[in-house]
Amino acid sequence: MSASHAIVETVVRELRPEDWPQVAAIYAEGIATGDATFETEVPSWETWDGVHAGGVRLVAEDGDGILGWVATSNYSDRCCYRGVAEESVYVAARARGRGVGRALLHELVARTEAAGIWTLQAGVFPENKPSLRLHLGCGFRLVGVRERIGVLDGRWRDVLLLERRSRDVGH
Repeated sequence: MSASHAIVETVVRELRPEDWPQVAAIYAEGIATGDATFETEVPSWETWDGVHAGGVRLVAEDGDGILGWVATSNYSDRCCYRGVAEESVYVAARARGRGVGRALLHELVARTEAAGIWTLQAGVFPENKPSLRLHLGCGFRLVGVRERIGVLDGRWRDVLLLERRSRDVGH
């Protein structure tokens, strides 16, 4: 098989500090859409690392580099919520529609459930239809709408609250 016809597999692995430049670039693409986050600029590695410390942090990559990332952060410091995490998933513009987000979320679910996380939460702008479809297709359900929860670029925005519960909750 010639190099031009080689099949390059997408691999999901743990995010490493040296991945940050590519992860930050993908995050910046999401921010630029205006429909991915309330953030208006990419934080420093130190800030991002601190928020996501102790969580599951994954990247999807192929032979051309990182295609997307997913990471969890604590929902709350209260002991009763130790099994609840918030997740964020971003896919590079060049890789959208190729199943990268689905691969990342499937691996995230497997790893978080193995770590005792029983609920994953996500906040999605209603206008972000691809993210909404991705989450619903990966077992998340719509819990409700947080109306006018924050302001972005001078405009009040709603956020859809989604969650995925482990099948093992309550057993």
